[in-house]
Amino acid sequence: MGGLSAETPIPTEIKLHQQSRLMEVAFNNGDRYEFSYEYLRVYSPSAEVRGHGPGQETLQVGKKNIDIKNVEPVGHYAVCLTFSDGHDSGIYSWDYLYDLGRYQEAYWKAYLLRMEQAGASREPKTMV
Repeated sequence: MGGLSAETPIPTEIKLHQQSRLMEVAFNNGDRYEFSYEYLRVYSPSAEVRGHGPGQETLQVGKKNIDIKNVEPVGHYAVCLTFSDGHDSGIYSWDYLYDLGRYQEAYWKAYLLRMEQAGASREPKTMV
């Protein structure tokens, strides 16, 4: 995941659909993706989630009902998303967002497999 290159598609529109918990992103090359808030949260590019190297990722569990509270532009190359669990350190560059869109099916399957292997749940823990 390098920096922006001349080929990096740039978002022309970013919309939050709070009812369906989807963030819609339209790119200037005509591609358009819908990301569930949960998907964006569990694939946050922050060090807290990704770790500092391969194999150091922290599995994000119980994020099924997560909301996005705010989308903040970061220069002309990224957005910072603030989630309802307080997570706000992920900077989603245009190339990272585009990558998340192009490979969404594979990434989501990989996430579900890791959850299954860990015996973890996407459902938030309920307080008793």
